[in-house]
Amino acid sequence: MSKTAFITGATSGFGRACALRFGRAGWNLILTGRRQERLEALKDELAGDCQVLCCALDVRDAAAVKACVDGLPAPFDAIDLLLNNAGLALGTEAAQDCDPDDWKQMIDTNITGLTTVTHALLPKLIETGAGAAIINIGSIAGHWPYPGGNVYCGTKAFVEQFSYALRCDLSGTGVRVSNLAPGLSESEFTLVRTGGDKAAYDQLYQGAAPIQPEDIAETVFWLASLPAHLNVNQLEIMPVSQAWSPFSIHRQS
Repeated sequence: MSKTAFITGATSGFGRACALRFGRAGWNLILTGRRQERLEALKDELAGDCQVLCCALDVRDAAAVKACVDGLPAPFDAIDLLLNNAGLALGTEAAQDCDPDDWKQMIDTNITGLTTVTHALLPKLIETGAGAAIINIGSIAGHWPYPGGNVYCGTKAFVEQFSYALRCDLSGTGVRVSNLAPGLSESEFTLVRTGGDKAAYDQLYQGAAPIQPEDIAETVFWLASLPAHLNVNQLEIMPVSQAWSPFSIHRQS
């Protein structure tokens, strides 16, 4: 019997790569995202590999999330994996120069959206029991601050702590929870963050051999495929080119 994965943010980047990886392994997929046409194109690409249900929604819309989850037909109503991938960063400015609307959108998506989807699917995951998993896409930004990270770093720190607390609450249910924290990764994420600045995108990744979406897809698939008695609480992954720098010291002239 095929397993079923519910993937948020499936229209690009990590989410799309994960959909392809799980779908080609024969998993049933519930693919969510804001862009219906991209969801349908991905469904067509997976034709013959698996069963796919597309659900166009914005994770910030609690009513849409509830309607999608409540309306899941068989065989999509038995959930083995929730991949909380939908998220974004906006802007690279210092806090004093940021647009508060960008802050609100990051909080609403990365925190409120993630918790809304998780809460809606918890009954189904608990019903599945042993072997079920929640994999939250965090970030090294949840561990290591950097200039311009401000609210984005804060949202990913929340994702990490929420993941740990879920593990506590779900003890005894068999449901596993992992926080996967990638470092420098190449995807549409950076174009969104920079408002479509292709030059900034190219400069960031030039010569860095960054993480690719397919790398994350393989990691997520491994986490979801572990024996049911094992849980990886936290997994931080960086490209070899990325490491830590000395602390910044501002010196008065």
